[in-house]
Amino acid sequence: MKKKIIVFIPHIRGGGVEKNFFLLTNFLAKKTSSVSVITVNKEYKSNLSKKIRIIAPKSNKWKNSPIYLKYFISIFFLILTLLKNNNYLIISFQANWYSILIAKLFNVKIISRSNTAPDGWSKNIIKNYFYKLILNLADQIIVNSIEFKKDLKNKFNVKSICIYNPLNKSELIKKSEERLNFKFFNNKKLKLINIGRCTNQKNQILILKSVNYLKNKIPLKLLIAGRGGEFAKLKSYININNLNKNVKLLNFLTNPYKYIKKADAFILSSNYEGLPNVLLEAQCLKKIILSTKCPTGPKEILLNGKAGTFFKIDDYKDLARKIEYIYYNKNLLNRKALIGYNNIKRFDEKINLNKYLFIIKKYLI
Repeated sequence: MKKKIIVFIPHIRGGGVEKNFFLLTNFLAKKTSSVSVITVNKEYKSNLSKKIRIIAPKSNKWKNSPIYLKYFISIFFLILTLLKNNNYLIISFQANWYSILIAKLFNVKIISRSNTAPDGWSKNIIKNYFYKLILNLADQIIVNSIEFKKDLKNKFNVKSICIYNPLNKSELIKKSEERLNFKFFNNKKLKLINIGRCTNQKNQILILKSVNYLKNKIPLKLLIAGRGGEFAKLKSYININNLNKNVKLLNFLTNPYKYIKKADAFILSSNYEGLPNVLLEAQCLKKIILSTKCPTGPKEILLNGKAGTFFKIDDYKDLARKIEYIYYNKNLLNRKALIGYNNIKRFDEKINLNKYLFIIKKYLI
């Protein structure tokens, strides 16, 4: 009897990880006989195929709970499910430590998809020891960049397989063509954009510092869109430095692509990443890209600088120099954007989803 699939993702918030989760889970629902999802955020079920069974609390009161509580609740549902029937393959997108340990406790196969580079994990020696121990218990680890794969091997002696994030190019372009009335970008100034969670990891304050440094040098506009713990801090910085004419801060956008299309350049200011979807999306829309050379994905996406321009992590003056360079050399940098667009096939949705399916099928027998 073939195993059923449980996709384990306690906390859904609408970012890059979740985009990959929706694509893969819906694809598996078409290609396999039974897929269930364990999560707390069941309000996103409309993004999933009706064939998929949602295992979640009946009440919606937990949807805004802290992440650690969502992990605890989802682990509880995972244990209950496996107590009734352990003929499952688990695919974990989050809380990999816990899901791996539970899978081993119930003698269940597990594929763990790691999303963020090891540089974003704890620097604590004891915790790192447990990372190494527990990750090696998984039946398969999947990562989303080649550098990520190398880092796991070098730092934790963990073997993994690299599968790039699946990119639905045609759908993305279609959404980017939706009508947008956004007067903030309706001028001849240099239009910059950043899309992402407002967190220390994403480091959007760095972009604000660069804009503040440049505001009297070149005409520019910046849009930052996202939500998270740093949102209020960003808003405060904008107000204190009188940047309201230069910077627009928006909450989470359901369709960021039409905003990216209006921009001249996309900026990724992260301290670390996995394989940032948003860079792929900007590349797909032929945008000039400025990015930190952070671990692990940007170097691969931007072909080590052939398809974009790098600036130093947490160096706002370096970023400011690169923004100023764009202003005076836009046509030259548009050539780099075209190189990126012409090399985007490696992230194709069908190619990478079928790579997932090939691996998953081996564990369903």
